[in-house]
Amino acid sequence: MSISIPDLLVNDGFLTAAERDGILAYAEESGLSFIKIALTSGYISRKNYDRSLLNAGFTINEHPREEAYDREILDKIDLPFAHDRMALPLRVENGKVVTLMAAPDDQLVLDFIRFTYDMEAEVVLTSDLDITWLSNKLLGEPYVKASVFELVKRDPDSSAVITFSTAQLIILFVLIALVAIGLVLSFKNTSIIINVLISSFFLVAIIFKLFLALVGSRFELHQAVTREDLRHVDDDGLPIYTILLPVYKEDKLIKKLIWNLQSIDYPRHKLDVKLLIEEDDDKTFNAVKNLDFPAIFEVIVVPFHMPKTKPKACNYGLHFARGKYLTIYDAEDIPDTDQLKKVVTLFNKLPEEYICIQSALNYFNRNENFLTRMFTLEYSYWFDYMLPGLDTLDIPIPLGGTSNHFKLQELVDLGAWDPFNVTEDADLGVRAYAKGHKIAIINSTTYEEANNEPINWIRQRSRWIKGYMQTYLVHMRNPANLVREIGWKGFLGFNFFIGATPITFLVYPLLLLIFICYVVFDLSTIRSLFPDWVLFMSIFNLMVGNILMIYVNMIAVFKRRYYELILFAIANPIYWLMHSISAYKGLYQLIVKPFYWEKTNHGLSKVNNPTNLVK
Repeated sequence: MSISIPDLLVNDGFLTAAERDGILAYAEESGLSFIKIALTSGYISRKNYDRSLLNAGFTINEHPREEAYDREILDKIDLPFAHDRMALPLRVENGKVVTLMAAPDDQLVLDFIRFTYDMEAEVVLTSDLDITWLSNKLLGEPYVKASVFELVKRDPDSSAVITFSTAQLIILFVLIALVAIGLVLSFKNTSIIINVLISSFFLVAIIFKLFLALVGSRFELHQAVTREDLRHVDDDGLPIYTILLPVYKEDKLIKKLIWNLQSIDYPRHKLDVKLLIEEDDDKTFNAVKNLDFPAIFEVIVVPFHMPKTKPKACNYGLHFARGKYLTIYDAEDIPDTDQLKKVVTLFNKLPEEYICIQSALNYFNRNENFLTRMFTLEYSYWFDYMLPGLDTLDIPIPLGGTSNHFKLQELVDLGAWDPFNVTEDADLGVRAYAKGHKIAIINSTTYEEANNEPINWIRQRSRWIKGYMQTYLVHMRNPANLVREIGWKGFLGFNFFIGATPITFLVYPLLLLIFICYVVFDLSTIRSLFPDWVLFMSIFNLMVGNILMIYVNMIAVFKRRYYELILFAIANPIYWLMHSISAYKGLYQLIVKPFYWEKTNHGLSKVNNPTNLVK
C-alpha cells in the first residue's frame, strides 16, 4: 500500500497543512522522522495516529515484543538511528528483512534496509513506543554500561562505587580503638572530652549555617534576568534545549506532567524532552501508551542494569540528548514558564567558566499539613538563603535534585552524574567546583510537591543524608588534594556544610538525651559522670543551636512572604528529630546497601490545582 502518512494525517483532520509542512521542514533539518516529530512534539496523539492507520487499511502488530530476532541483523543498526527513525530490523524471513516501523512510508529506513542487508524490508507496523522498548532492550547494553561505568573509568577517585577507602577505614578504626582505650583507662575523662567535642561541633555547625543564611539574606542577583531581558529574546535564535524527566512508577502523574510541559514558554520544535522510563516500569510505559492527547516528550527506555538509580537513568538519557543546554525536572515539577528563556539569557551574560545555573525549588502544597509547612520552611531558607550565601562566599554549591541547568557538552566532559551516589546532584556541584567550573543562581523557581506523609518523608530524607555522607567520603579521600583544588575557604565550607549536615543530625538526639536526663529525670549518675560545667556547656550548645535554627527558619519566610508559616519555625526541634531518625537509617544503609535508591512516592498531595502558582 503506497500512501503518504503526512497527507493521511492532514486528510483525517489531525494535522493542518501548515503543521505538516513545518514538521517536514524540521524533519529534513534535524534528521528525525516525520512521525517521530509529530508524536513527540505535541502535534498528534498516538491514539489518533492509530485511528488514521486503521482507517487507511493498515494492520498494527499489538505484540511486537514476541517477535523473534537475529543478533546478526541487529548488530548492523545503531540505537540512535532506530530512535530517530522509529524503526528496528529484526530478522530475515522469506528473503526479506522483517522490520518494525512506526511509519510504513519512511523511505530513509527502506533504503537503509536495502543497502545494508541487500534485501527489501518486510514492514511490520507497530507502536513507536514498542519499537523504543525493544530497541533499547536489544541494542542498549553498551550505552547503559557506559552510563554506569564511564565515571569510574575516567575518574575513579570521584566515584562512590567504593564507599570507604582503605585510608578512611584505617582512620575510622584507629579512632574507635583510641576511644575504646580511653574509656577503659579513664571512662570519666574520655566521656567528658567526647561530650565537649560533640556539643561544640554541633554549635559551630549551626552558627556556620546561620552565617550563610545572613550572608544569603543580603544576596541580590547582580545578573538577574529581568522582564526587559526576556522581551528581547528572539525565539528563532534560541538553541535546542534538552529536558530529562527520570520517572519510576509515576503513571498517575503523566497527565499532570504533560500539562506542566505545555506551559513552558519555549519554541516547541526546540524542546528535546526525554521521558526516561525503566525497562521494568510497565505502569508508566502503559500510561504513556494509553494517552488520548498529544505529549511533548520522547520516551527513552533504560535497560536494566544495577545500580537502579536516577543518575544512571540520566546518564543513559545523555546518549540521546540533542540540546546545547540540559536540565532535569521531576514528574511533579512545575517550573516558572519563562525559566528556560531566563537560563539561556543568563548563560549569554556569564563568563565561560559557568557551566550550571541552579533555579530555586519550593512547594506548591506548602499549607497542606504540618510536614509540608516544615518542608517549605526548610527549602525556603536552603535555596533563598543558604545557596546564595555559598555563592557569595565562593564555596562549592551542592546542587538541587532538579532544575539545575547545564551546558550539555561541559556536563559530559565532567563525567556527568555518579550512578553510585544517591545525591548525585550535590556530588556533581562539588566536583564541578573542584574542576574549576562555576555555578550561578537564577531568579526563577520550580514548584514541587512537598512530601506530606511521615514515612515517605523519612524514606526520601534518609536517601538524601546517605548521599551527603557518600559525597563527603568521596571528596575527603585525599584532603590535601581537595584543598589544592578548592582552596581553604572552599575546603572549610565543604566540611561544615556537606560533612557537618549529617553529623549534626546524628549527634542531636544524643545531646537531647543528656538534656532530658539532666533536667527532667535529674539522674545522679549523669551528674557524677559529668561535672556541672560540662553539662551546662552541652545544654547551652543544644539550646542555642535550636534557637538559632528556629531563627533561621523564621527569616526563611520573608523573601517569599510566606508569613503564615513563621510560627511553625518554633517546631524545628521536632522536625530535627525526624532528620535524626532519617540520618541513622541513612547511616545503616550506607554500610549495608550504599547504592540503594529509596523510592519516594509522588502524587500524594490533595492540592489539585497547583499551576496557579506558576508565574
